[in-house]
Amino acid sequence: MTLRQDSHDSSVTIGPMKTRSCTPPPRSLRILMIAPTSFFADYGCHVRILEEITALQRLGHRVRLCTYHNGRNLPGIDIRRSVDVPWLKRAEVGSSRHKAYLDLALFAETLRQLVAFRPDVIHSHLHEGALIGGVLGRLARRPVVFDYQGSLTEEMLDHGFIRKHGLRERFFRRIERRIDRIADSVVPSGVAARRYLECSGLDPSRIRDIPDAVDLARFDPMAASAGGRAIREQLGIPPGARVVVYLGLLAEYQGTSLLIDAAASYLPRHPDVYFIVAGYPGAEIYAHHAKERGIADRVIFPGKILYEDAPALLAAGDIAIAPKLSTTESNGKIFNYMAMELPTVATDTPTNRAILGGLGHLFQPGDIDGLIAALDAAFADGSEARAELRERIRAEFDWSHRVDDLLAVYQSLISGQRAPEACEAAPSSPSAR
Repeated sequence: MTLRQDSHDSSVTIGPMKTRSCTPPPRSLRILMIAPTSFFADYGCHVRILEEITALQRLGHRVRLCTYHNGRNLPGIDIRRSVDVPWLKRAEVGSSRHKAYLDLALFAETLRQLVAFRPDVIHSHLHEGALIGGVLGRLARRPVVFDYQGSLTEEMLDHGFIRKHGLRERFFRRIERRIDRIADSVVPSGVAARRYLECSGLDPSRIRDIPDAVDLARFDPMAASAGGRAIREQLGIPPGARVVVYLGLLAEYQGTSLLIDAAASYLPRHPDVYFIVAGYPGAEIYAHHAKERGIADRVIFPGKILYEDAPALLAAGDIAIAPKLSTTESNGKIFNYMAMELPTVATDTPTNRAILGGLGHLFQPGDIDGLIAALDAAFADGSEARAELRERIRAEFDWSHRVDDLLAVYQSLISGQRAPEACEAAPSSPSAR
């Protein structure tokens, strides 16, 4: 990969800084993002990262993203990848033993880009990214924003990477608390994430809410309707059938087995209903589960769906479901469901209540009977209720508006860093290049 040296009106010095510019932050900012993941992988936090970058670039800001060596490149996104690891090509989802050396490689690449790009602000995603950003931000005296999408330790527990109440859990909780405090500002993506931070003792003044949002131009039910009809035909769903759609990661903490078990109870009483359960990993495993329950003909697993094709996939559904069990993470799929005017069935958690604002159909985690009742209620929603879902997104969760909140965080940190009392005399030594 060829690295280019960018010109900029303020320099980055690695090590003690003798000087600091007292000029106000430029209108067009340079933002160095850190994503310790296999970006782009068409799910969850990757979508938030992409939509943030897209919204910032539309306003004329420059964003450079440092990420792992593997992942899907996207047009118009400035991606800088860590050194290639030839024995690991698959996308890493969640906790993994490979992350230790992947993060070391990402640290090295981020350091290179810090010097080359000379950002105004460092925007870190996930805890490993916050650690990398926090260390480099202190060295370079650049403000660091931590895009917080849930507890690191809770994620490890959800994925079965560590045991509840074990020594490793206590160790990682200590590490997590330290990382949570390393950034200048923490921007949680949902109400549950904010509450978790506050309960851990993080100073509330350092927390600035930046909830997930949606690109409404991309998720437009009218524009995607033809694609939805085509997908129904491709999947062999008969005309006039009613469809429940799920799009996201497939995992136990996402409630995938619960969804299959509920479908096994629901489908015999509703012969006109089909389920589309789209996503990865493990689609084959869950499809086998559905086959064992005798519902493979009406629970369809199309596998991984490219983000560009997500609107059409969702347009194939009449209602949507989000049975996620995690209580500390956001639930970005619900925003897309609402933008597509899909009545939404979801677990009753603080995060989901905050997103849906009373417009969803909630059930208690693990309650199959409650889930089934919620499906019936969602199918009964009319056109007015569907329109209210998209209108709530337009009013509260549109990236074209939410990006202003993110920029306000950047500007406040940059202004604070460049406050008059922090400024010194003209430079007496050259900066590192």
